[in-house]
Order: sequence, then structure tokens, then C-alpha cells
Amino acid sequence: MRRFDVILVGGGHANIAVLADWVRKGTPGGGHAALLTPQPFLTYSGMVPGWLAGRYQREDGRVDLAALCQRAGVEWIAGHCVGLDPERQIVVSDRGEQIAFAWASIDTGAVGRARETLGDDPRLCEVRPMDRFVAQFDAWRSANRQGAQRIAVIGGGAGGVELAFACANMASLDAPCEVVLVTGRGGLLPGFGGRLKALATRELAGRGIAVIADDARVLDGALYTGAQCLEPVDIIIAALGSAAPDWPQAGGLACDAAGFIAVDRYQRSLSHPHIFAAGDIATRTDRAVPHSGVHAVHTGPVLAANLRAVLTGKQLRSSYTPRPASLYLISCGDGTALASYGACAAQGRWAQALKQRIDSRWIAAYAKLAGA
Repeated sequence: MRRFDVILVGGGHANIAVLADWVRKGTPGGGHAALLTPQPFLTYSGMVPGWLAGRYQREDGRVDLAALCQRAGVEWIAGHCVGLDPERQIVVSDRGEQIAFAWASIDTGAVGRARETLGDDPRLCEVRPMDRFVAQFDAWRSANRQGAQRIAVIGGGAGGVELAFACANMASLDAPCEVVLVTGRGGLLPGFGGRLKALATRELAGRGIAVIADDARVLDGALYTGAQCLEPVDIIIAALGSAAPDWPQAGGLACDAAGFIAVDRYQRSLSHPHIFAAGDIATRTDRAVPHSGVHAVHTGPVLAANLRAVLTGKQLRSSYTPRPASLYLISCGDGTALASYGACAAQGRWAQALKQRIDSRWIAAYAKLAGA
């Protein structure tokens, strides 16, 4: 059994910020550390719709985790976490390896729930995990370039809307594709302001993207919303809400009612203070912080500071406080984007240029640290 002073479980946004901190300042306490994650790179979800629409190459939106590990003096271990014993301080990988640790930082992200929600179907392409989605969709697109295609996107949140726009603007198919967006009974862009919903509704209609405000399900090999059959459908993209994996609760970590790891304002487990968690797998118990990439990115430096504090014997001080509103940029796939900040919303090429600048700057910062 290998032993580490610190193990980073999962290569999400927050743990990447930890690696970046260690590249800049060195591993705190000079400890022996490892990163357990299945791929040597992270696919940045913010650039995936741009890749679908042909604005980026597949590699443009990747963070080189293996290179960051090398620069930080961290061992990369290929694998998924499938088990955790917080009392014995052991992580179990999907390859059967047991890894002992003194401190752990968990940022694996949540898991998809499409098959549980919709039913099983070979056409189902779920956005979580993002690396698998990109590989699966790329394989489907490569095999279906010749004829017109009909794509169903399930999920009315910002991610589902952006993917619907991206699919409608794909230039890599020889024939245009028809896109239908199934939002669920919660409707289009739940939780966002009326102005953004109106802009999105107009833009979707202008692109010929049908919007169905009903729940989807697969029955006898066909996709339905209510009593309406949506067939023929060539691929089903599921951009539904996330679910918690089983292993945190099964291992005995304190979790919320949905199974996400319960953490305090310092991202520290309520039940096991030698374990930290951030991103979609964690739930703050002191305040509401939505599961969103926006918040995961901002939580990263806080997690890095707190890990450095505990590893050097200092007091925890850093905590992430969300702003009253967050900026959301939803690419329309045609060179424009929808911008939302609280109740304010607008659309234009300036919004797409801003999104591209933010995304490219985020990727470039990690590329520089990785030595690329």
C-alpha cells in the first residue's frame, strides 16, 4: 500500500488550483503528494460548446494535469475513486489499489443521473463526466457526417441551452441537423431572470430549435415527452442535474440529504477534519453555494490556502463568499452570446468576445504553469 501526506482525489477546478499553488510556491511542508484522477488532462466544460460549434479544436480546452503534477512534484495516479475509508485514511481506486493518506482533498465532481431519470438507451450521451462526453460525441459525429441528423438535448439549464445552440451550429456535418430542446417541467433556464429567458426563447426560435417544457423518458426504445413521441432521434444529449456518487456516504463521511459531502466554510468535512472537499461533490452547510463551475473556480484558491495552512501548522482563515450575483455567458454558437448578471441580461458579439477572452485566459494560465 502506497502512502502519501496528501492525496488530491479528482482533477476538478478546485484541485487544479491546489496544483497551481504548489507549482508556484512548492508543496507545503515538503510532503509527498499524489493526484488520483483517470485522465492526464481536464476537459474544460466552458469550451466544449465552442468545440462542438467548430470554434475550438478538441485539445484547446484541456488542462495538462500530468504536466502540472510533474512541475509540482506530485505523483499522478490514473484511476477513479470508488471507495473511501476516512477512519483508516484510505482511498480505493477502480483498479483495486488502496492508497493511504494523512490529508485528502476531494474534487471528483458529481455523477450523471440520466439513465436513472430517463431510462437506458444506446443513443444516450451524458455530459458527466465531460471527458467521456467529448469522446463519445466525437465518435458519434465522426460516424455520422453524411446525412441529416436529429439531436435531442435534455435539460433546460444554461448547459443544455448552450449545447443546443452548439449542435444547431455544427459545421462538421455534411447536412444540417435538427435540434429539439427538452427543458423538463421546470421550463427554460430555471433560476434565471425573465429578461434572459426572453432573449433565449427568441434566439432558440430563430434557430428553429423546438423547445418542449415537459419531462423526457425512454420507453420501449423510443424517446417521449408526456404522450408525445419525439422519434426519430439519432442521439440524446443529457444535460441534467448532477447526483452524488455512493462512496462518500458509504464510507462514513458526513453528507447532506442528497449524498454530497457536507463541508464547513473552510471546505473541511464536518465529520473528518483531515478531509477537504470542493466543487460539485461538496455542499457548504454554512451558506448556500450552488453547484456551478463559476463557484468551483473561485473556491479553488481558498482550498489551496487552507491546505497550505493545515500542512504548515497554521490556522484556517480562507473562505469563499459568493457575490450577490454571478456573471453567466451562454454562447449562441454563431459569434454572439447571451450575458446574464442577476436580473440584467443582454446579447451580442461583445458577450461572445468576453467569454472567449475569459476561457482562453483561464486555459493559458495553467498552460504557462505546466510549461507548455
